[in-house]
Amino acid sequence: MKILFKSIRALVIIILVITVVALIALCIAEGNVAKEIKPDQQYDAIIVLGAQVKADGEPSVQLQWRLDAAKSAWDRHPVPIVVCGAQGKDEPAPEGVVMKDYLVKAGIPEDSILVDPDSFNTRQNLENAKKLLGKYEGVSSVLVVTSDYHVPRSLALARDQGFQATGLGSPCKQEYWIKNHGRELLAWAKYLGMKYLHLPLE
Repeated sequence: MKILFKSIRALVIIILVITVVALIALCIAEGNVAKEIKPDQQYDAIIVLGAQVKADGEPSVQLQWRLDAAKSAWDRHPVPIVVCGAQGKDEPAPEGVVMKDYLVKAGIPEDSILVDPDSFNTRQNLENAKKLLGKYEGVSSVLVVTSDYHVPRSLALARDQGFQATGLGSPCKQEYWIKNHGRELLAWAKYLGMKYLHLPLE
């Protein structure tokens, strides 16, 4: 029993160390995320990843921050913009549809916005965005707009789709910092397990 207890304790310690190291790496990567667009930065399209829509049909604060960042990027360099996100069980409409309405009200022409109302996760976001952008010739470099903690993994998935991807990070609400970063650590583990170990985690 003593040997078993020591083995379990050692395993728990290893898991904790790996988790801490992974969290530090995530925070370092997040710290390198651009918070604004450089005047000379170029991109062929903008992809905005969805977040929670409130019960009244309005974007949540974090989604508004993503959309405002995307509008700023579009103002600097008007290109096709893809808004991604399906309808969650507690949402009155697909995130992509709500996002389009918000951006149209903000002044972006409706015909410049492509809507993906079907994707439930980041990988699907990028896959569907690529299909939608297929109607344009020469789209290779994209600007991915999402919350700052989410940018590094989003760029990895965008590059898996063959995009030359850069990211623009909007703020994360401080009261959700632990929740968001904890979920992102699990999402990284899933991504790496699927990509490199070919684990059936979907």
